[in-house]
Amino acid sequence: MLMDIMQSSLKRHEEWKGKIEVISRVPIQDRDALSHAYTPGVAQPCLEIAKNPALSYTLTRRHNLVAVITDGTAVLGLGDIGPLAAMPVMEGKCALFKEFAGVDAFPICVNTKNVDEIVETIANIGLSFGGINLEDISAPRCFEVEKKLKEKLDIPVFHDDQHGTAIVVGAALLNACKIAGKSLEHLQIVINGAGSAGIAIAKHLMALGVKHILMVGRKGIISSDEEYPNPAHNAIALLTNPEKRHGSLADAVNGADVFIGVSFPKLLTGEMVRTMNEKAIVFAMANPTPEIMPDEAKQAGAFIIGTGRSDFPNQINNVVAFPGVFKGALAVQAKDINQEMKLAATKAIANCVPEHQLKPEFILPDAFDRSVAVAVAKAVAQAAIDSGVARLTANPLE
Repeated sequence: MLMDIMQSSLKRHEEWKGKIEVISRVPIQDRDALSHAYTPGVAQPCLEIAKNPALSYTLTRRHNLVAVITDGTAVLGLGDIGPLAAMPVMEGKCALFKEFAGVDAFPICVNTKNVDEIVETIANIGLSFGGINLEDISAPRCFEVEKKLKEKLDIPVFHDDQHGTAIVVGAALLNACKIAGKSLEHLQIVINGAGSAGIAIAKHLMALGVKHILMVGRKGIISSDEEYPNPAHNAIALLTNPEKRHGSLADAVNGADVFIGVSFPKLLTGEMVRTMNEKAIVFAMANPTPEIMPDEAKQAGAFIIGTGRSDFPNQINNVVAFPGVFKGALAVQAKDINQEMKLAATKAIANCVPEHQLKPEFILPDAFDRSVAVAVAKAVAQAAIDSGVARLTANPLE
C-alpha cells in the first residue's frame, strides 16, 4: 500500500506542478483599481507604514502570512536530501496552513547548513511575515537556529518538528491518562529518540506536570553522570532521569507506564511491552514504519496505542496543532509562541474529544475535524494576551 501511495503521489505531483499558487485578493480590471492597488494610490499606505511600522499588520497581508523555511537537512524520514528536494514538503505544509486555518504560507528553502547564515537570511526577510515556521532542520542546529531567531525577531518563530509534535503528544497523553486512570505526576515515561522532537516532547510534558522521564538515545539511557558530544543531550540529562539510571531501551521500558517513540522502525519488541506497567500507553511514531506495529503492541498487552500513520487509530499528527497555533498567534499579533501558548494548544486539542467519547482507539480529534484549528486558535490567542506577548489586548477570535 505504501509503495502504491508513493507512486500515485509522484504522478499527482507531475500533474499539479506545485501545490500552491499566489492569487490576488484584489481584482484589477480598470484604471481606478490599478490606481488604488498600485501607483499612485499605493504611496499613501507606504508613507503611513514608514511613520508607524505597526500598520504593516493592517495595511498589508503580513497579518496572515507565514514563512515555511527549511535547509533540507532532516526531511521527513528521508534525512539530509537538500533544500531543493525539500520543496514538495514545504509546499505541502503551506497547503495545510491554508486548508485547515485559512493562513497564507510561503515556502522558502535555504541553501546553506551554516547556522549563522540561516539565521541571517531569515532575520533579513522577517519583516515580510507575521510568523516563521521552521521545518525539517536537523538537530542540534535546529535548537540554535530557533534560539537565535527568537532573539532577533519580534514575531513568532516556531520549529514544528519540535513543538508541534510535543503539543499533540501532550494532548494524546492527557486523554490517554483519563482513560487509563493514570496521573501525569506519577507516570513513568520513556522517550526513545533524543533528537529535536524527543527533547521538545520531554520539556513540554514536564511543563504539563510529568515528573519521571527517561530519555533513550542510540547508546542507551541518557544520564547526567555521563558526558555527551551533543550539548543538547547534556542539557536534557540535567532535567530527566533523576535516579541516574543506565542501560538499554529494554531496561528503560521495564516498569514504565508510557513509551514514546520518535526514533526508528521496529526498535520496541512485544517482549519489552510485556514488561511495562498495567494499562501501558505506547506512542510509536517513527514513520512510515513505527517502533512497533499496533497489532504486535496490542498482543503484548498495550492498552492505548498511537502512531504517526493515518491507517491506524490515534494518529498523532501535527496538523491538529500548527495551523491553529499560528492562526491564534497571528490573530493577536503575537511577538512569540511561548510555553503558555503551547500548553493552551495541548489542552484545547485534548478537549476537542468529549470525555464521554474517549476510548482506547479514540484519544485525539480527527485530522479533518475543522473545529480543532478554531478551538486551538482561540486558546492560543487568549494565552498570548494573558502572558503578555500579544500586541492586541482583546481576542478577536472570541
